[in-house]
Amino acid sequence: MKRLVIALIFFGALIVLWDLAVRSGRWSVVLLPSPISVADYIWTALLDGTLLDAAWVTLKRLFVGYIAGVIIGLPLGLLTSTSQVLEDTIGALALGLQTLPSVCWVPLALIWFGQTEGAMLFVVIMGTVWSVIIATDNGARNIPPIYARAARTMGSEGFHKWTRVILPASLPFLVSGMKQGWAFAWRSLMAAEIYVTILTGFGLGHLLHYGRELNAMDQVIGIMIVIVLIGWLADRCLFSPWERFLHRRWGTNVKAS
Repeated sequence: MKRLVIALIFFGALIVLWDLAVRSGRWSVVLLPSPISVADYIWTALLDGTLLDAAWVTLKRLFVGYIAGVIIGLPLGLLTSTSQVLEDTIGALALGLQTLPSVCWVPLALIWFGQTEGAMLFVVIMGTVWSVIIATDNGARNIPPIYARAARTMGSEGFHKWTRVILPASLPFLVSGMKQGWAFAWRSLMAAEIYVTILTGFGLGHLLHYGRELNAMDQVIGIMIVIVLIGWLADRCLFSPWERFLHRRWGTNVKAS
């Protein structure tokens, strides 16, 4: 309860400072709309369905691309952890491409796939898979060696050892990597939606882009707030409880957020 009160006071103070900055007259309301103006846009967009439809389109794209990235990244990460040669090749490639800004994939996606859902999916997968590979590789390598030795003593080898010992023991690290992959996927999709215009559905990134085109800063800031809220809810409702459970289950010392 105390943490909730502190958080409410903090964000309430930010809104007050924002409103005071608008009332000071130093910035045009066209450039810096008031909190009431932004809240009015969000409420209106909710009532007419624009915001909910855009959020649904974005989340569908995000879910499909993210799941595909995890499915590709998990086995590649486990494979990379088994060999120094693979670490120096696939691992080095993943580390390098993870540092590449997500927007850099957009021109390539447009050339390869055109203005299609495939371009969106490609950018999201590229934003996800590399961080998942790195997290899986690090998680498998950081497992205490006693686990593998105990498994071998009890006759666990090959596929059984990886699925019943290595993978479960590395789960706390994998969840952290999956959360990081989610963040990269989210950013990648926003970059894709801003630059890729398709008729199969307009997402939050498109609303952000159109707000900029129309100089509608209440729309721009409102969509930014919605994007932040969705990301925060995903972390608090999906990843954080899973992280806390796994860290308690395995007795690791890493404190989940």
